[in-house]
Amino acid sequence: MNQANTSPTLDALFQRILARKPDAIALVDPINKQRITGRAPMRLTYAEADRVISALAAHFIDAGLPPHSVIAVQLPNTIEFVLTVLAAHRAGLVVAVFPLLWRQAELVAALNRTSARAIVTMSKIDGVIHADLAMHAAAEAFSIRHVCGFGNDLPEGMFSLDQSIAKPSQSTRGVMPDGRKAAIVSFDVTADGFRAVPRSHLSLIAGGLAISLESDLPQGVNMMSAFLPSSFAGLAASVVTWLLSGGSLALHHPFDAEVLEQQLAELACDTLIAPAQLVLRLDGSDLAGRLPNLRYVLGLWRAPEQVASSPAWKTREIEFSDVYLFGEAGLFAVRRTAADGNPGPVKPGRQGAPREQPGSSIAGEILVTPKGTLGLRGPMVVVAAYAPAPPPSDSLMPAPPRDYVDTEYAVRLDRAHDTISITAPPAGVMAVGGYRFLAQDLHEWSRRLGQGALLTALPDRLSGHRLAGRAMDNARARDALAELGLNPLMVEAFRDRANQSG
Repeated sequence: MNQANTSPTLDALFQRILARKPDAIALVDPINKQRITGRAPMRLTYAEADRVISALAAHFIDAGLPPHSVIAVQLPNTIEFVLTVLAAHRAGLVVAVFPLLWRQAELVAALNRTSARAIVTMSKIDGVIHADLAMHAAAEAFSIRHVCGFGNDLPEGMFSLDQSIAKPSQSTRGVMPDGRKAAIVSFDVTADGFRAVPRSHLSLIAGGLAISLESDLPQGVNMMSAFLPSSFAGLAASVVTWLLSGGSLALHHPFDAEVLEQQLAELACDTLIAPAQLVLRLDGSDLAGRLPNLRYVLGLWRAPEQVASSPAWKTREIEFSDVYLFGEAGLFAVRRTAADGNPGPVKPGRQGAPREQPGSSIAGEILVTPKGTLGLRGPMVVVAAYAPAPPPSDSLMPAPPRDYVDTEYAVRLDRAHDTISITAPPAGVMAVGGYRFLAQDLHEWSRRLGQGALLTALPDRLSGHRLAGRAMDNARARDALAELGLNPLMVEAFRDRANQSG
C-alpha cells in the first residue's frame, strides 16, 4: 500500500467524500451573513465546493507562493474560511489561523513569527474593515508578498479572490497527500509568553477523532457549528468532525441565539457545536420540541475548570458532550451521564479508544504531572511547541525531555474513584473567551497610558475573565489603545461606566 494513503490530509478526506457523493450538500453559510460581511449567504454541494477550492488553490499557485510556505487567514465563520483552508492545503501551503479580535499589533507579531508569505481576509466583518487591517499589518511584515481578500471595496493592492473564483486559472501543483506534514499554525499564550503552535494533518485529525468518538457521532450527520474556527479546537470540532462524518456543515457566526435556533430548525440539523455556556442557556423550555431533529450537542469549554460546577443538561432526548479546551495545547471530550445530565467523570489515561486495549490510544492521553497539574500527550499534542525553556548554561543536570505538554491547569486526583477534577486555570494567564494574554501585559499597557490608568481582569462566569479599565479620560485612553493597534477587548475596557450593561 502506498504510504501516502495511510496518512491522509484534510483535502484528501474531502476528496474521498466528493468521489462518493458529489451532489450532496457540503457547506451552508449563516443566514445572517449579509449583515456580518455584506455578502449573500451561499450553499454548496461537494462538487461546487471542489470547483471553488481548485480555483483558490490555482490563485495561490499563480501568486508565486512556494510549497510549504505559510498563508495567514483572518476570516469569519463562513464558507470562505473552510474553502480557503482546503484550497491552501491543495496548493501545498500551511495555514496560520488568526483570531478575529486581533488587530495590528498582534497581526504583525504573528506574521513575523511565522514568516507568512500571504494573508487572506474579508473586506468587512461585523462593521470592522479587516481589509485595511490586513494591508497595514502586511506593510510591517517583511515576509508578506501577497495580500488578498473576499468582498467588495477592497483597498488598492489587495487581490480579489472573488474574481479568481469567477475566472479560475487552471494552474495546479502536484502535492502528494501526506498527513505528517504541517497543516496549520495556531497561537497560544502560556506563562512563558506568546507561542506559535504548528500542527500536522494527522494531529488535527486526532483532535477531531477525540471529539467524534467520545460523542459517538454517526456518519453523515447534518451539523451546525457556532464556534469560531480560528484555533485548533475550532478547526477540530467543526471542519475535521465534518470531514470525518462525511455529512454537511452549516455555519453560524457567533452568537445570536434567535438566529441560531432559526438556522437549526430550517436546516433540520441533528448536531450542534457551540460554546458550552451559551448552549446550556438554550436548554430547557421544550428544547426537543423546538428542535425535533437535534440529537447531539458538543459544548466547548474555553474555561474547563468551570465544567464541574455547570448546570445539569435537562433535555434527555439530546446527548450532550463536554469538550475541555486547554488553549492550543489539546483537548478531550466527556459525554454527560444520561441519568442526571451532570458532567461525566474525567479519568486519566487514553482517550478516544477502549481503555482495555493496550496501545489502542487514538486521540490522546490525560495524565497528572508531578506538579499536580494536567498533562496531555498523544498524536494531537505538539510537545515541541511547549517545550520548557532550556536550563542556564551553568546547569550540570539538564532537565530530561518531556513526552507530554503541561497545560498548567491545577488538578486534584481522586484515587478512590480514579478521577480528575480541574480546579484552577494557569497562574498569570488571563482568558476572555478565546483570547488569552499574560496578566503582566495588562500592567504594561496601563503604564503606557500614563499616571492614574488601571487595566485589570475580573472573574466572569461566562467568559473566564472580563476586562475593566480606569483612566483620567476614558475616551482618550480608548483612542490611545486603538492607535497602538490593540484589540477591542483592551480598548473597550475603558468604556464609560454609564454605558456599561451589567
